[in-house]
Amino acid sequence: MAKPTQTDAEAAIRLLIEWAGEDPNREGLRDTPARVARSYRELYNGYAVDPREYLKRTFEEVGGYDELVVLKNIRVVSFCEHHMLPVIGRAHVGYLPSNRVVGISKLARVVHGFARRLQIQEKLTAEIATAIQDILEPQGVGVVIEAEHSCMTLRGVNTPGTSLTTSKLLGVIRDDPRTREEFLGLTRCI
Repeated sequence: MAKPTQTDAEAAIRLLIEWAGEDPNREGLRDTPARVARSYRELYNGYAVDPREYLKRTFEEVGGYDELVVLKNIRVVSFCEHHMLPVIGRAHVGYLPSNRVVGISKLARVVHGFARRLQIQEKLTAEIATAIQDILEPQGVGVVIEAEHSCMTLRGVNTPGTSLTTSKLLGVIRDDPRTREEFLGLTRCI
C-alpha cells in the first residue's frame, strides 16, 4: 500500500470540513486543508525518527558518579489513538547508571520521539523505559508520566482538570525499596 500524499491528506481534511457542515471553499477555510496536513506532519513526526538512536552516544567519564540521574518535567505532547486528540503533560525520567551516562537533552528527545505518535499513555511510558534500559543498560530505570487527555476533558465524560499518571520501573528502581522511594520522591510521586 502506497503512503498517502500531501494531496490525499488535504482531500481528506477538506471532506471532514464538509462533514462538519462548513464550506471548505470559504475564504477563511480555503488554505486550512494544507495547513492542517502540514501541522499533522509536525505533530506526528515521531514516526519519522527512531528515538532509541538518541541514546547511543554516551559518556563514560563520570568521575565515579553512581547515584540516580533524574530529568523532571519534560513536556509531553502525544495523541490518543482512540480519538486523535491531544494528551498533554509531563514526564519524569530517571536511571541509575552502570558505567555510562547520556546527555540529558537525549532523554528529552527520547520522550518527544515516542510521544509524537498515536498511542495510549501506558504504552508510551513503557516504550521510553524499555528504550533506556535496552540501550544504556543501567542498573534501573524509572519513568512517570502525568498527563491530561483531551478525549476525556473536552468531550465524552467532559471532566477538565483530571490527569492520568502512569509509571514503568525497571531493575533496582523497581526492586530495591530504597531506590524506588528515592526515585519517586525526586519526582514527587510519593
